[in-house]
Amino acid sequence: MPRIQFPHDFRTARAHRRRRRVRDDRPAFAPLVELSPVDSTNPTLPPATEAPTTTEPAGPPHIEFAFSGDVLIHSQLYKRALNNTGGNGYDFTPMFAVIKPLIESVDYAICHLEVPIAPAGENPSTFPLYGAPSEILDAVAGAGYDRCSTASNHTLDKGVPGIESTIANFERVGITQAGMARTPTEIEPTVLEVNGIKFTHLSYTYGYNGLSTPEGEEWRSALIDPDRIIADATKAREMGAEFVVVSLHWGTQTAVSQSQRSGAEKITSSGVVDLIVGHHAHMIQPIEQINGVWTVFGLGNSLSYHPTDGVPQANTQDGMIVTVNVVRNDAGGFTVEQPVVHPTWVDKSDGMVIRLVKPGLSDPNLSAAVKDQLAVSLRRTTDVVGAYIAPD
Repeated sequence: MPRIQFPHDFRTARAHRRRRRVRDDRPAFAPLVELSPVDSTNPTLPPATEAPTTTEPAGPPHIEFAFSGDVLIHSQLYKRALNNTGGNGYDFTPMFAVIKPLIESVDYAICHLEVPIAPAGENPSTFPLYGAPSEILDAVAGAGYDRCSTASNHTLDKGVPGIESTIANFERVGITQAGMARTPTEIEPTVLEVNGIKFTHLSYTYGYNGLSTPEGEEWRSALIDPDRIIADATKAREMGAEFVVVSLHWGTQTAVSQSQRSGAEKITSSGVVDLIVGHHAHMIQPIEQINGVWTVFGLGNSLSYHPTDGVPQANTQDGMIVTVNVVRNDAGGFTVEQPVVHPTWVDKSDGMVIRLVKPGLSDPNLSAAVKDQLAVSLRRTTDVVGAYIAPD
């Protein structure tokens, strides 16, 4: 059965589960230390008697992951972020406030930043060549994300300076990324460690919207090639990774494409990739097991302002945070439990907030009009991934 995290438990879970060891140039979090009670009459001495304590047996090592959809910073979003500061910089933090407890409750959270960060000295820009304010990463890190995939069709929108600015700002806010590189070694697999489990997260894209990396610098990002993905996953395992997650920027808005299916079929049949998560379609796509490997074809949009062409597509406001629990089993391998979907919806009427759909339906602070939109969004999401949606 899938492991479910209920909304009212998010903050409690944060206190108990977010203390985990992370490698990949990240500082380790110190374990919680429980102090013995003291005698109030003599605070230097322990009490004369203490109640017996019991220790709950530790379960098998596990990681609960969270994955969310495209962060695509249209001009309406960065203008709102500018307004949030009164014109002095950009503040995207309120947009993530509702989902923050859920993101913080898991062991490791991965977002998808679809656009580069504008190089220093450049103003933000929107379609067709995006350059997001660096403050978007302050909000992403502040919401509790540990890492983002960054390989996308917009990776090269700002050229090499955009790639370098993006990576530098990830370093500035203290989280990591996969999918962009300043050197040939940076695009290589990296082994991370959480809760004693070593794993790798890789990121690839179908293309760059007709743009090209500089000659001889194809390593600046990574294109989807099943043979390369299998080779990278194999190398990661040789480096010590026990579990491999692959993020793929792929697909179309209408339906899961044949290229998605054939690519997933080849990648999952290799036996070296354990989980696939997809982005780019800007609409929620199905979740399936292919060759026994859970494949999330499309997470929808996490934060965006579609449409940009004046044609309403309400389902581009829909997204999902997918939590996946990975547990070491008795055989020494891993059991990947059924993914759990937490539907989201971008509220354009109230600060561009990413709302959790099901809790929002019972939120007394939301208007009837917003709740109506949440209900419609939930029906759309249920039509695609209803079997995986977290219960009330």
